[in-house]
Amino acid sequence: MHILKNRDITKKAMIRKRKFALSTTQIILLSFLVTILLGSVLLALPISSASGKAVPYLDALFTATTSTCVTGLVTLPTVSTWSVFGQAVILLLIQIGGLGIVTIMSGLMLLLNRKMGIGDRLLIQDAFNLNTMSGLAQFVKNVLFGTLIIEGVGALLYMLVFIPEFGARGIWISVFNSVSAFCNAGIDIIAENSLCNYATNPLINAVTSALIILGGLGYIVWWDVLRVIKSRSPKNRRIFRHLTLHSKIAITATLGLILVGALLIFVFEHSNPQTIGNMSLLDKIQVSLFQSVTTRTAGFASVPQESLTNASAAVSLLLMLIGGSPVGTAGGMKTVTIAVLCCSAFATIRNKNSATLFGRRISEGSVKKAVAVAVTFITICAASAVLLMATSNAQALDVIYEVVSATATVGLSRNLTASLSTFGKLIIIVTMYFGRVGPISLAVALGSKNESQNVISEPSEEISIG
Repeated sequence: MHILKNRDITKKAMIRKRKFALSTTQIILLSFLVTILLGSVLLALPISSASGKAVPYLDALFTATTSTCVTGLVTLPTVSTWSVFGQAVILLLIQIGGLGIVTIMSGLMLLLNRKMGIGDRLLIQDAFNLNTMSGLAQFVKNVLFGTLIIEGVGALLYMLVFIPEFGARGIWISVFNSVSAFCNAGIDIIAENSLCNYATNPLINAVTSALIILGGLGYIVWWDVLRVIKSRSPKNRRIFRHLTLHSKIAITATLGLILVGALLIFVFEHSNPQTIGNMSLLDKIQVSLFQSVTTRTAGFASVPQESLTNASAAVSLLLMLIGGSPVGTAGGMKTVTIAVLCCSAFATIRNKNSATLFGRRISEGSVKKAVAVAVTFITICAASAVLLMATSNAQALDVIYEVVSATATVGLSRNLTASLSTFGKLIIIVTMYFGRVGPISLAVALGSKNESQNVISEPSEEISIG
């Protein structure tokens, strides 16, 4: 009798434990939140300040959030506000935010030769939004090793410019800038006007753009391209046709958006003396290209964003909304999401049963996810814009630019961030967090419980659309 009673108690305890257990998505959200709070405490210490006096906690919290969320909006100039210790904390937060705390912890486990359990594998799968749990340990190793190699090469190339200009400090600047560019953070410790002093420097433009694009393409695309290269014979190098549909969409959309964006910005800014109007043709081209690349959630500025024409600002807004590709360091709604939505819309217009891309049918589940991401993303932008307009007297374009930049974790601003009120800073902090953890992940994590599919479906009824 006692044994049966003990079994009942144990069973109830297990049920209670499962009831209050966090889902993998909620753990990921909390890991970012805890990282932000710990980072804000460190940045609020006097040792983190260049002046030796502690900065206001709200500014420390804002900086920790923009670093962990790899956004790049700052209320205080990074180069002059923070000491070397403070800058190191920011750099660590950027690296953690770019890779994700789950990836960092998994890498440490592998380094200590600890086996990953099913819970660890589920965390990694959710963190990278993967469709399978096979080969996750090797995937984490590849991500960490690949990131280290790319950031290291980027830092070495930066040193060719920064060491002659800044001496030994140029090493630290190069490392910081490389990590920030690859993670699409857009925070630098060079000057208060970002990279405007290097707008026509071809090496800085090329290295920064390459780091941004590689981080924004996503890890899945990296390994897919390498897989195809290794599997092809020297006489058969048709790499693109053997890539997965995901990689084809990501690469095509990325190149297309960069080139179209650069062309439009070049046309709209060609005669603007406040941006590229007084530059040579070659410099105009490279600055236009950089502006198109950096709006893909990187956040470095080579021209003042407030000096852009309204047309260029609109183009930049669209590029920021789209962002980079999934399973990378970039933010935004993502290239694959937009491609799926556009193809689904065109298929509906042409009265087709399903959307296709590169000869492959897009699943109905992918279309539903794309719609959910877009709707949630736009809702966050709209709500934040309304709230920020209600708490500031800034121009509507500047507010929208700021909000989209925060939600898409871009970091470009039309000189509004530094003048935000207390409520304005809090709004942008929350917006950056929501934008980084992902609209769809947030929606899933905040769901009360997972409901099984209903056996009996509700009756359908036609409604008018459009």
